[in-house]
Amino acid sequence: MLDLTSPPIHLSGVASPALSSLSGLLAVLPLAAPLLVSMTAWFIRTDRLLAVRASIVAAAVILGSGVAVAVVNVRGEVPAVGSTLRVDALSAVMLIVIGAVGLIATTASVDYLQGEINGGHTTDRRVRAYSVLLPAFLTAMVLAVVANNLGLLWAAIEATTIVTAFLVGHHRSRGSVEATWKYVIICSVGIALAYLGTVLVHYAARHAGLAESAALDWTALSAGAARLDPDVMRVAFALLVLGFGAKAGMAPLHSWLPDAHSQAPAPVSALMSGVLLPVAVYALLRYRVIAAPSLGEHQVRLLLLVVALGSLALAASLIIAQRDYKRLLAYSSIEHMSLVVIGVAIGTPLAVAALLLHIVGHGLGKAVLFCGAGRILATEGSTSIRSVRGLLVRRPALAAVFAAGIAALLGLPPFSLFASEVGLARAGTSAGLGWVIAAAMALVAVIFVAITVHVAPMVLGRPTPGQPVDRSAAGLSPLVLGLVVLAVLGMVAWPLDQLLQAASLIGGAR
Repeated sequence: MLDLTSPPIHLSGVASPALSSLSGLLAVLPLAAPLLVSMTAWFIRTDRLLAVRASIVAAAVILGSGVAVAVVNVRGEVPAVGSTLRVDALSAVMLIVIGAVGLIATTASVDYLQGEINGGHTTDRRVRAYSVLLPAFLTAMVLAVVANNLGLLWAAIEATTIVTAFLVGHHRSRGSVEATWKYVIICSVGIALAYLGTVLVHYAARHAGLAESAALDWTALSAGAARLDPDVMRVAFALLVLGFGAKAGMAPLHSWLPDAHSQAPAPVSALMSGVLLPVAVYALLRYRVIAAPSLGEHQVRLLLLVVALGSLALAASLIIAQRDYKRLLAYSSIEHMSLVVIGVAIGTPLAVAALLLHIVGHGLGKAVLFCGAGRILATEGSTSIRSVRGLLVRRPALAAVFAAGIAALLGLPPFSLFASEVGLARAGTSAGLGWVIAAAMALVAVIFVAITVHVAPMVLGRPTPGQPVDRSAAGLSPLVLGLVVLAVLGMVAWPLDQLLQAASLIGGAR
């Protein structure tokens, strides 16, 4: 099992010119690959799915770049590429998540679109639009996690709203159009609040003596955070928590999430849940490093904990009453992002390492589950929990993958979410926040029971006579691989331990 309590490694600090040049390439490459696919996808007409297959390669490039950045950073820190991009260990973790979830989602997209084409449920124009928007979505998320400029970070997250709005409305049905408008309106409110918070941070930086060119530079702001005006930063951080919290599905601006996730194509839901939500939390983690020295740990923790515990309680109540398995998975995303935000609130290196491991595990688990849910919908024709019974008898391969994904989501060993939740509990207890951990674990226990009660009949129930039987495992190999990685990360420290420790030094309290 990953040991999140071992002493952190020490980074060398100054990189050689050759290493800095390499880091520059590794910052640009994961941006260039999906962007190139997106820019050329609309003009590919010979093979309707060629651009989607090219997106698989782009996702692999992002994953490979994340691994390379991780290797560079655990050997010698390369903190920034100019004043615009940053490829530190924290960026590396997020690149790995984007690449891994992107691989599963883009691979699943080929089968998803082929099924829609064969069934006559889509048009060439929609397939081409999907082929353009999917890699553009990957590009925007990569830009967010490698941006060293906080204005660029905000712009990248805003870009994800624009791109995913069209993906959510892919089916052009009444439900998907309503979900799209709800998503656009609520997230636009959230991103506007985040914009105001960013402007206030810029104002505080300028009045603290930072040059105009460095006023939104994360490296400069984190170094001079103690000089920022606490009154201004108090308002700024509250706006940022509400704004980026809306993109992460946190209460009170959470209501877009279940509608968007349930109406979007399954691979898009996998990306939104597994990557988009964590990218928004990543932004909060970056801002926490700036806010804590000026506001103090107590104020930062209090605001984040109120939002996280409120969202967790809300998720528990809604999961209990849920009757739609895609919406069930969506509400569980609120649960897991609440746990991650609790880790951000705790803010110690142990908590940061644990929350990053949780992001990795949640991303892989949700990619498996949403893509699996998409296959269930395609074969069963309904997202109603009551309408799906006896999958283990009728579709054993698909049922086994879905059940294993649910076990991972519930934090059962040997999957990595078990290790990350234990790490978060240890971090909270060590920081004197035992009452927070007790409240969170009580709500997690309620959610555990509720999800089990909902899903067990879907997998183990008695099938309705006459329902179709399909014992094929075709197309499930990427989902099985994701589950295997989840299990391995829950049992062995290598290869993430040094990377998580390096990232915890960047995002943890100082």
